[in-house]
Amino acid sequence: MLSSSELQFPDENNSEISQLALLELLEDAAPSEKASSDVPPKTGYPDSVYITSANIFQGIRTEKSPEKVLIKYGNEPLRSLPESEDESFQRLSYELAFSALKYQDILETILIDSYIFPSTTIPDHLSSLIIVMLYDFQDRKFQARLLSDNKESIAEVQEVENLLNSFKTKLAASLARCRIKHDALSIYHILPETVRNQELRASTLPLYAWINTCVISPEEVYHSLRRKGYSKVRSVWHLGGKVFAVDQHCYDVLIFPSHLKNDLLNIDLFKDYKLIFQDKSRSLAVHSVKALLNMDDDILMVNTGSWYTIAHMSVLTNNNASKIFVCGVQSQTKHPDLKNFFTKMGCKNIEILHETFLNIESKDNKLQNVKVILLLPRCSGLGISNPVEFILNEHEDADLLKDFSQGGTSEDKLHVLAQQQYEQLTHAMKFAKAQAVVYCTCSVYPEENEAVVKKALEFQDHGAKVQPYRLSPPVLPLCSLKEIRLSTDTFFRMEPSDITNGCFLSILTRERDPSQTVSVEDVLARAAAKGLLEGIDLGKSSKREKKKKKSKTSLPKASTDSNSIQMKIAEFLNRETQANANESERSTTKTSLPQKSTTQVGSSLQVRKPNKRNSNPLVPAFIKNTSPSRTHERPTNFVRSRPEDRLVVLKPVEIVLPPVIFPFPSPLGIRPHIPTQYFYSRWPGSKPLIPSFPSTPSISRSGEKPKENLPSSLPRCRPPWL
Repeated sequence: MLSSSELQFPDENNSEISQLALLELLEDAAPSEKASSDVPPKTGYPDSVYITSANIFQGIRTEKSPEKVLIKYGNEPLRSLPESEDESFQRLSYELAFSALKYQDILETILIDSYIFPSTTIPDHLSSLIIVMLYDFQDRKFQARLLSDNKESIAEVQEVENLLNSFKTKLAASLARCRIKHDALSIYHILPETVRNQELRASTLPLYAWINTCVISPEEVYHSLRRKGYSKVRSVWHLGGKVFAVDQHCYDVLIFPSHLKNDLLNIDLFKDYKLIFQDKSRSLAVHSVKALLNMDDDILMVNTGSWYTIAHMSVLTNNNASKIFVCGVQSQTKHPDLKNFFTKMGCKNIEILHETFLNIESKDNKLQNVKVILLLPRCSGLGISNPVEFILNEHEDADLLKDFSQGGTSEDKLHVLAQQQYEQLTHAMKFAKAQAVVYCTCSVYPEENEAVVKKALEFQDHGAKVQPYRLSPPVLPLCSLKEIRLSTDTFFRMEPSDITNGCFLSILTRERDPSQTVSVEDVLARAAAKGLLEGIDLGKSSKREKKKKKSKTSLPKASTDSNSIQMKIAEFLNRETQANANESERSTTKTSLPQKSTTQVGSSLQVRKPNKRNSNPLVPAFIKNTSPSRTHERPTNFVRSRPEDRLVVLKPVEIVLPPVIFPFPSPLGIRPHIPTQYFYSRWPGSKPLIPSFPSTPSISRSGEKPKENLPSSLPRCRPPWL
């Protein structure tokens, strides 16, 4: 364990040597996680990269309160060479500035501890350059930079480099003490956990590239990749080696392992703009818009940032008559570059608006055919794992790196962003002709996502003559249980992971106007215009439609006729019941007629012709059996039912049973609401008996037992055939 005296700044040379020995032991015991035997030793950057990176750091560095200021930074930017448009140069400059920003506090402490500040007279405008070059110096383990002969040197870079080399020993010792103080194996472990997790995801995040189907088909891309030695796999979990997979959400997006980027950039597919690298969240947004479009609907894109997003939208609508309006490109100097870029991509349906979105009138004549608005507002972007790639590809502000270096966004900045997003969303909802708005961010904060959408829906203008907006479910396929769980409230979310960046997607659509229902003829006309009804005669459907309408209009009349029939049935049953009661009283005074020979009861019943025409089927079976000559016959004076209701032709059947006489203390009750096919009769105070069907009696209803349902008070006679 080191004593307190050993942790003080060394004044003697021998003490500096002992600190260097300690540093070497610590680095041998716990090497940095970034170091690897397969990675070649770092040799430094060209002078122009240091200058550009120092200027970027100057604009994004963390401001401190006056009482905590350790090093003063000037306000003047460093003189640099003409800015290079090379993508690799820009990436190196931003990555170096971002790394210096993450370790700003540690680097400032090392400079103070090693007495570089304030002992040396260094101008303030070089402070940013010192911070940037010190990070690279310690990352090279304080080894000398290897200079290239053909690279132009810059005086300020040479001056700072000589200063750091002269303090090499003191800087290394100060770094060792800093690591011991924080009990960290390397300065990487001093970073917040959120920042370390973000760096870990960035190292494994695969590459996403969409296919420019205007110039090449997906099958041709697959064939070209196979000729280059690439193999197609089903899932991103199998990515390893020279392989690629097709994305599950977007059919035209391919996925590659991250370590293949340099190799892919050198093949013709990427050089000729046939494959374009872009974050998946932007592809999800344009595919959502495509799913909401008709053939001739126009699109308004807001704050797209990247030209690739505009081109992707144009490629997806290449076969439509749609026109794409893009607002937010204020620089007139970029307009010719954009035209040349879109010409190379094969995009022809794009028109650039130089006004900002909030300054565009919703009643602009050329925007009256805009049906879908794609809104990509500026957000915190904390769902992104690799912020440098996101800033370069989407042309975002470098100020986002400040939030990434701290692992979060301040409350004040979050409130400002949410207010801007709310204003843009409410302005998009004012376009009366638009039918849908797609809102997409790369934020993980609900304040920028759900809260903005719900607030805009709550305070939308309901007084206009247009239908209000409502939340609609995602139009993208949900490919996992996790996605289904995250999308239960009609929002589409993707959390940051090892295979994708975070994304939030919301779709707002207008409610259907009930007064503007689409007729069948309009639907068929649209289908015919799309070529979906080839060989189908549309005249038949119109006749069916007329017949349906005619049948619907005749329903009230049919119901009126049925009510009158029921009333007549009730009156007829009352008259017949009284007549049968009188006839039964007279039959008691007469001599019983001899029994007729009975028919076999069972599976086969003998059907006889009716002998008399005045039999009444309305009387129950046990009443009819008082006179054996009575037969089961439909009455001639009964109200005829409608022909369409008669499904089965009924035949009269005679069943002869022993004569039994029952008293009738009161008139039989009738249920007027019973259908005409079934007739029920019951005793007062007893359960209703089983129905008497005018059909073959051997067919009985399930669950009914005729003999058991008879009242227990009725006298039972022994059948003569037993």
